[in-house]
Amino acid sequence: MISSHLCAAIFAFLQVRAPENLAFGGGAQETTIHPLIAAYLGLVMLLVVFLPRRMAIAPFLFAFFTIPVGQVVVLGPFHFTALRILILAGLMRLTFSRRLPSDRFERMDWAVVLWSISAAVCACLEWRLQTGEVVRQAGGLVDTLGGFLVVRFLIPDTEAMRRTFKTLAAICTVFAMTMVIEQVKHINVFGLLGGVPTEVAVRNGQLRSGATLGYLYAGAFAGVLVPMFVWLWTKGKSRIAACAGLAGAIVMVITSHSSTSLLALGGSFLGLAFWPLRNRMRIIRWGLVCTLVALHMVMKAPVWSLIQRIDLTGSSSGSQRYLLVDMTIRHFRDWWLIGTKEYVDWGYGTWDLCNQFVAVALTGGLLTLIFYIAIFKRGFSLIGTARKSVMGDGEQEWLFWCLGASLFATVVAHFGINYMAQLIVSFFVLVVCIRVATFEVTQPALQSATVSAAPQAFLTPRPAVSSSSLYKVQSETKLSAPKLRRERPIRSKA
Repeated sequence: MISSHLCAAIFAFLQVRAPENLAFGGGAQETTIHPLIAAYLGLVMLLVVFLPRRMAIAPFLFAFFTIPVGQVVVLGPFHFTALRILILAGLMRLTFSRRLPSDRFERMDWAVVLWSISAAVCACLEWRLQTGEVVRQAGGLVDTLGGFLVVRFLIPDTEAMRRTFKTLAAICTVFAMTMVIEQVKHINVFGLLGGVPTEVAVRNGQLRSGATLGYLYAGAFAGVLVPMFVWLWTKGKSRIAACAGLAGAIVMVITSHSSTSLLALGGSFLGLAFWPLRNRMRIIRWGLVCTLVALHMVMKAPVWSLIQRIDLTGSSSGSQRYLLVDMTIRHFRDWWLIGTKEYVDWGYGTWDLCNQFVAVALTGGLLTLIFYIAIFKRGFSLIGTARKSVMGDGEQEWLFWCLGASLFATVVAHFGINYMAQLIVSFFVLVVCIRVATFEVTQPALQSATVSAAPQAFLTPRPAVSSSSLYKVQSETKLSAPKLRRERPIRSKA
């Protein structure tokens, strides 16, 4: 096994660096959007703005994932991707509805908000408030925080949640067909409209299909959704969508030929397989922690060196991922405050942040990483609490278990790729669905407890009269009432 120090020394000598266009800024220099995409985008924007709230999530998500990220409108220094324009349309709908999604915000929601803001602020400080970086982070904040608020607004209840996963099943079905075409015809049909390459990537003689997401992300996107498609199967009217989504997701994972995609799919099946042991998960978690600690003590290399041994396709870059994690841990003092941009000099390929947790840490610092991990921590906590509150109700328990399995698969996928804009929004969809499902279970119990503890006087029904009408009635009553003369008390004469 080659040590991380030797790898770093070799590739520092060779002066392997990131391409200059990836170091800062970048992006299209002029507007690049196909007329068909522009018409499609305009139609979807109208649907997002005018459809009923619970139905608007379907066209929003379908367009968000099927429009290539390279479709962009450039206005001076500002880049408006088609995806960003969709988010702005959703924010406009949210603003004019006068129903901001902050009425039921809880700690997981605030963790997302704080992570988005912290990441943008730290990146601007790291680049010393350069104008280009401030503009770029403002756009990134629209993608992250704006995308979360839109998804949070468009998925208000479990019925909208089910419609969301049926939409994702339709997306996986479309992607699966196009990715099979890539394997057979060696052409990406989405590339004919621009925004993504038409050529299919090849590694070690294997074609790697990617649709609009790219081969690194398409399979991971599909792999983490498998548990939710399994849950859809339990809904009688959604079985066709569940079958199509499940088949499409598996095809996407296979045709992408990526180890991360296979690991995400494996994480989904592993999470579902622990269903019979759902009441013993505390023991399993502590057993896993003890196993990792014991391995770290007996292994010659650190326990995270196991990453470089993972190669499910014969062409994985496990050594690069191990080096990235190892260098991040060793250079903690360089990035803990607000992140660092010097990671490109740490070793071979360290400019490629192919680990989402590492990417969050190196671009935002320790506080940003804590906020990001808090999203997962709170998500698992909400799922566990909600599942225990419905223990005995198999249907509800299965929903929460599938949500937990999907969140676990997302953690697995995080160790192999860094999440781009479309995958970040897909992650937000899962976060919002967890929040909605757990809220609808825990809120009735909370309300019943509040009602039982309230004084009886507060339970008396009151007439539904507005304050202005009530004031008017009181004023008229006061004017029309006869004035009574106050009688003096009669004193007895002694």
